[in-house]
Amino acid sequence: MPRMQNKTCLVTGAASGIGLATSRRLAEEGAKVLMTDVDAAAGEAAAAALAGVGLAVRFACHDVSSRDHWESAIAAARAFGGSLDVIVNNAGIAGVGPIEFVSWADWRTTLDVNLDGVFHGLQLGIREMKEKGGSIVNIASIEGLLGEPMVPAYCASKGAVRMLTKSSAVYCGMAGYRIRINTVCPGFVETPLLAAAVSKLPPEATEALQQKVMGRTPMRRMAQPAEIANAVLYLASDESSYVNGSDLVVDGGYTAG
Repeated sequence: MPRMQNKTCLVTGAASGIGLATSRRLAEEGAKVLMTDVDAAAGEAAAAALAGVGLAVRFACHDVSSRDHWESAIAAARAFGGSLDVIVNNAGIAGVGPIEFVSWADWRTTLDVNLDGVFHGLQLGIREMKEKGGSIVNIASIEGLLGEPMVPAYCASKGAVRMLTKSSAVYCGMAGYRIRINTVCPGFVETPLLAAAVSKLPPEATEALQQKVMGRTPMRRMAQPAEIANAVLYLASDESSYVNGSDLVVDGGYTAG
């Protein structure tokens, strides 16, 4: 039987990159997947492409920083699959600039999406799943483990996501809820998010980053979105039934050295 048979999943930031790859893998394993994204045009096109090859997916426009949008998205997932079994909090943004110059507006926007968006998904997801159980997977980052000088808000948000995950996992266990909550911490992944962030750097900084990543990563390459999606699939499935409050680092060995 497929690993996600009879499960309904909600994946945020699903129009591209890790979110799109995750939606595909969950659906390939038998799940019904509600794909959400703030970019309605790209999200609709991505969902149509997956549905076109026979996968059970739908799309809903969703700003993860909005509580109302979250409530609507969860209701849509429930209507699609009859229940909600998995939430993947993947949506995120990455502003570029050192702490000395990052604006308050950019700081707040990054935290609104990357941290507050996860808070809403966790809180409403727990309320939705606490009778039946389920799995919540939060996409953090190795930037929540290490300090990267050019993305202070991103680092702060991803470090906070890791600890919010652990706190929530412990709470659910102590409350007797059969909800597992974990993070995936990707390293550098070839996604539109990374490309957009790098495009804001001066050429010399881009070259320095490329050399840093390739020089420090033992596998000498960046990850593909599907490689992160496979880690999410594991945590979403019943195969990880005793994994809770953990960070699954998928970085090609970047943080090992």
